[in-house]
Amino acid sequence: MDNRAEVREFLITRRARVSPDAAGISPGTNRRVAGLRRSEVAMLAGVSVEYYAKLERGAIAGASASVLDAVARALQLDDTEVSHLLDLARAGDGIPTSGRPRRRVGTPGAPRPSLEWALSAITDAVAFVRDPRQNILAVNDLGRAFYSPIIGDGGRTPNLARFQFLDPAAHDFYPDWDLFAGMCVAIMRAEAGRDPHDTALQDLVGELSTRSDVFRGLWATHDVRTHGAGIKRFQHPVVGEMTLAYEELAVTAEPGNVLMMYTAEPGSPSAERLRLLASWGAQHFVDAVNPAAGR
Repeated sequence: MDNRAEVREFLITRRARVSPDAAGISPGTNRRVAGLRRSEVAMLAGVSVEYYAKLERGAIAGASASVLDAVARALQLDDTEVSHLLDLARAGDGIPTSGRPRRRVGTPGAPRPSLEWALSAITDAVAFVRDPRQNILAVNDLGRAFYSPIIGDGGRTPNLARFQFLDPAAHDFYPDWDLFAGMCVAIMRAEAGRDPHDTALQDLVGELSTRSDVFRGLWATHDVRTHGAGIKRFQHPVVGEMTLAYEELAVTAEPGNVLMMYTAEPGSPSAERLRLLASWGAQHFVDAVNPAAGR
């Protein structure tokens, strides 16, 4: 795959981010570039200026692991960025991404019964499975109540990225909307590097780039990240603000899919609001199935 433009933009944006002081280099005078010069990156990586310039033009195919590691150190890449650079190099070499079987791309199908059973067994946490394209594929009862602004009452496959950038309700649901937006795009950028043949993800990026100026600007930064673990704030329309911890777990039976779980600190106001949300969700489900029961 010809991914030279991706490689070029990623290296240029990473180089612009590193200041001479951070790299231990005297800035000198008449500096006309943001961050490091190509010659400075080459010096730090122990390669010739000509060779690094070749890499930055996107000609990464054939670059050795030792050279890529040296460039990563010179550019002060974090672990996710190093993985992204290696994924770009593998794609340039025509090697399957990250050693994983290539994912089949198509319309999301019904989740495996055993996966739904596992999610149903999780009762005190929001739990759902999403794919690399930000589609919510399966969700437990509390997760359905939690994501009711996204899932709605229809049978569509909800998409977290479309909700984030195209639905005005996202600004209410995510108090830290700007932070969430950057995270969403950076995760999608990392996924695109892992599987450049994922046409469904490419189509989603094209759609969001056309319809959202914010998405288009964030995509151009070439920032990458993984979800991992952390804390997020939500403003739910039923129970109000909640601060929840999240954990991301790989679904090994379906490479590329992940299980996300949101939990609250025991005894906290957010834990009480999750319990209230669970009660609301149970009643909401009864009313949806049997409207007469709610009268």
